[in-house]
This record gives sequence, structure tokens and C-alpha cells, in this order.
Amino acid sequence: MDIETWQLWMLAAVIFFILEMFTPSFFMACIGIGCTAGGLSALLEGGAVAQLLFFSLATLVAFVGVRPLALRYLYKKSKNVRTNVDSLTGRRARVSERIDPSTGQGRVVVDGDDWKAVSENNAAIEKGEQVEVVRVDSVVLTVRR
Repeated sequence: MDIETWQLWMLAAVIFFILEMFTPSFFMACIGIGCTAGGLSALLEGGAVAQLLFFSLATLVAFVGVRPLALRYLYKKSKNVRTNVDSLTGRRARVSERIDPSTGQGRVVVDGDDWKAVSENNAAIEKGEQVEVVRVDSVVLTVRR
């Protein structure tokens, strides 16, 4: 069983596409696209020069044309996503223990998590009321009605 040149090109393309899964930069995929073009040239019985020319041109086009588009649309980075404690500001909460500024007592529940809370304007807030988280100071939430 003899392996033909186009099969080697396609094998190389598959290897580069697999490697792309481990390096999310669309670099290996561009080379895989070039290998596919070289393999098509070999399948159409192009000589070694034609195969290398097709490989080079397709790789260059992929780097210049396809890679920037892929990076822009496939690997979006969101800069405004708040996570963990930072995501609590602006959320709605339910008072689980009366917030009383005179005793320093008070607790609220946000998504099932119980937090110590103080009132923004030092007003008492009764149990069961809905409040909005204004600020987070360590493990204490500042809330308002």
C-alpha cells in the first residue's frame, strides 16, 4: 500500500487542526488550511512547486484574511463582566433579619446567600422587605429600599 502525496498533505492538515484545539490562537489552523490547499494541488496532479505555491498562498491568505476575523468573532473578551462579590452591587435582596442601625444588626439574602447588611441612610428596614445592594465593604452589604 503506497501513500500518495495528497494523502500526506491531508494527514498534515488533520494534525494541524487537532493541534489548534490545544492552542486557541488560530495559528495552527492557518497552517492546516495551507496543507489542505497543498493536498488539493497534489490531488489535481500538480508538481512539487505547485503544491508548495498553493500551500504558501493559502497559508498567507489564512493568516492575513481569515485569522483576524476568527480572532475577532470567535474569541471575544468581555471587559465589563463583574464576578464574585463585585457582581452584588445593584442586585436585589430580601431582608432576612431586621436591619437596625442602633444595634448594628441586620442580614439580607442575595441568591440564597446570607450577608450582614447595613442601611445606606441609617434607617431601620423590616424583615421581608426588598432592598437594593448599593456597596460591598468586605463581608458587609450596604443596602437601600
